[in-house]
Amino acid sequence: MHESPWTTLASRLVYENPWMRVREDQVLRPDGQPGIYGVIEARIATGVVALDEELRLPLVGQFRYTTNTYSWELPEGGAEEGESALAAAQRELREETGLVAEDWTPLGGPLHLSNCFSSEVGYLFLARGLRQVGAAPDETERLEVVHVPFAEALRRVDAGEITDAVSVIGILRAARVLGL
Repeated sequence: MHESPWTTLASRLVYENPWMRVREDQVLRPDGQPGIYGVIEARIATGVVALDEELRLPLVGQFRYTTNTYSWELPEGGAEEGESALAAAQRELREETGLVAEDWTPLGGPLHLSNCFSSEVGYLFLARGLRQVGAAPDETERLEVVHVPFAEALRRVDAGEITDAVSVIGILRAARVLGL
């Protein structure tokens, strides 16, 4: 195990909302010089590769404010306070697509989604044994859901049409698990 070459001298909260916190740390850098480091702290992130019997999966389309682009993604979202990654993934799948699943398998270990400035950790799951029960998206979401063959989702990743990191990693990890 490697010991951190950084020393935190002080930390202050700069901004906070229900989804994230931004803090600024006064540090001694690895070269021994004083400096600052800004850190975004976010809730646990989750993503779901939900496959039906014909190896089709739902992709969720929505406009992403931060990038000013329309994005096709896996069903995904953040965990609520005290909610496990699996419970959050199950909730997000149902809210965004109206699907519930009988079988849930983790797709590898945790992901550090942007570890140069964020402590956000993501978890991916493969969901099978799907059943439709009705969607209930958040009031901040205007979603479009399409069901595509897994091969089409892989093609979209390779063509740069799916750019969301959780979705790209989830689809590629699922391809490995499925032997595709």
